[in-house]
Amino acid sequence: MSKREFTVADEYHYQRSSPVAWVASHLLRYKHFLASWVIAAIAAWFMAGSIPVLTGLAFGVITAAHPDGGQLGLIALLVLGAVLIQGTLDMVARLSSELLAQRIQRDSRDELYVNLLGKSQTFHNRQQVGDIMARANNDVRMLDFMISPGFDLILDSFSGLGIALIFIGFVNPQLLLVPVLFTLVFILSLWRYNKQLNTVSAKMREQFGILNGGLEETITGIEVVKSAAQEAQEKRKFARNVTRYRDFFIASGRIQARYIPPLLLAVAYVGAFLQGVLLYRAGTISLGTFVTFMGLIGLLRFPTNISIFSFNLAQMGFASAARILEIMREETEMDENTAGRTATMSGDIVFDHVSFGYGDHLILQDVSFHAAPGQTVAIVGQTGSGKTTLTKLVNRTYDVVSGRVLVDGVDVREWSMDSLRSQISTIEQDIFLFSRTIGENIAFSEGQDASQDDIERAARDAQAHDFINSFKDGYATVIGERGVTLSGGQRQRLAIARALLTDPHILILDDSTSAIDSATEDEIQRAIRRVLEGRTTLLITHRLSQIRWADKILVLDEGHLVDQGTHAELLERCALYGRIFARHGRERATAER
Repeated sequence: MSKREFTVADEYHYQRSSPVAWVASHLLRYKHFLASWVIAAIAAWFMAGSIPVLTGLAFGVITAAHPDGGQLGLIALLVLGAVLIQGTLDMVARLSSELLAQRIQRDSRDELYVNLLGKSQTFHNRQQVGDIMARANNDVRMLDFMISPGFDLILDSFSGLGIALIFIGFVNPQLLLVPVLFTLVFILSLWRYNKQLNTVSAKMREQFGILNGGLEETITGIEVVKSAAQEAQEKRKFARNVTRYRDFFIASGRIQARYIPPLLLAVAYVGAFLQGVLLYRAGTISLGTFVTFMGLIGLLRFPTNISIFSFNLAQMGFASAARILEIMREETEMDENTAGRTATMSGDIVFDHVSFGYGDHLILQDVSFHAAPGQTVAIVGQTGSGKTTLTKLVNRTYDVVSGRVLVDGVDVREWSMDSLRSQISTIEQDIFLFSRTIGENIAFSEGQDASQDDIERAARDAQAHDFINSFKDGYATVIGERGVTLSGGQRQRLAIARALLTDPHILILDDSTSAIDSATEDEIQRAIRRVLEGRTTLLITHRLSQIRWADKILVLDEGHLVDQGTHAELLERCALYGRIFARHGRERATAER
């Protein structure tokens, strides 16, 4: 996707105050399509309304004492012309509405995607991936159906209804009694129908998100499900969600079954016929006018019968729009600060009385330390002490609750997010690889700017080049989703190569060699130590060899920084560090035996 295409949603201001305002702002973006659609649809119905009028004129000519053949021929040509023009206008209207629907679907999906990318990690931690996917795919797709055929049929319905009333009033105002009464009752019935359907439609879309979210979780965690032999439990859970979704469909069907306008139309037909006959017998209208009147009454059949379908699509579309807006309007805790500082960083990191947590629960409390440019700082502590959270404050995965995180003397919140994160690379224990080629995974951070030589150089530094070339297609090998076709050590080496390719000024290693054997680890560590020269590194590890060569070691305990210093200094004065170091030593010795 080009930069121009990617930023299309940011270049146009959409109103997000309500689903109606949001959809309207999307429609108004394409005023030319909107205008051609509305004008062509109304004009097509004008042509359709002229046909009963011409037919009535023909009856008048036929029933005259001396029928005029030439006049009948002219009327026939006018009917033919009206049919051809109506067909052409109808084609223009359908094409315009479809183009409008497709563009709105594209733009709304782009808008949602860009919005999601701009959300903070805290926001994403609260969301179910399956529910997000349901909104990004199915709910956005419902916007397409809402425009075409939904709005398209609604416009046709009310155009047909309005044109019929206008022509009837033009023919003879006395004939408006039954059509106007029908229209009033019809609109009242539609209002009641939509009011009932609105609640059910919203619940149906919400339940679909729940259903999709549960399915995604089960598929993603299928290994855990099977290893725990919980297939039956997951089947029951899925069956409950499907049943609830079905129940909402049934509720919607019951509402549609009570849709009474077709019955009202039948009554209107009878009433119109009786009124026409009475007026004809009274000599108020001619036979031709009576035929015209009944032909125009026939135009009411389309809006009456199609409204149950079109308004259902509209309600589903607005329910989907509300779900999309719910996500986009949810406040993110992070500002990307696009106008912030952009500069080449040296890698000086300062934590100044930093605290962070969720709600009232603080994970880190009053943490202060300094990492000079080029230093390697190891972070140790018991599980849950806040080690990973601390590193995520540097690249603004999360923002501090109080205090400051400074990079090169500037608060990270004052940096441009792109500039900040482009100069920081993170290698985590839980490696995420995309279902793409190995080369594309390594070059992900650089995109198309990375050359093959750069990719291979990074792979060699991460000791990944040899195993990559052992595959038949080498760097063009497509790996499975999340890299499931690779071993843990292979995934981590690819992640290290991806981080090294960006030439970061700050490198964060979160237990990144935990799945690598000792021999390979030694090779990788030698490569990393060469690459780390001149870079600031935050290192979370349980490997004693890595802890020893760190310039500084931070000891965390339940979110507090209890001590910091070199390995020798901490062994001498920090009892907690001594216990952690001794425990990891015992675990390492046991593993090696």
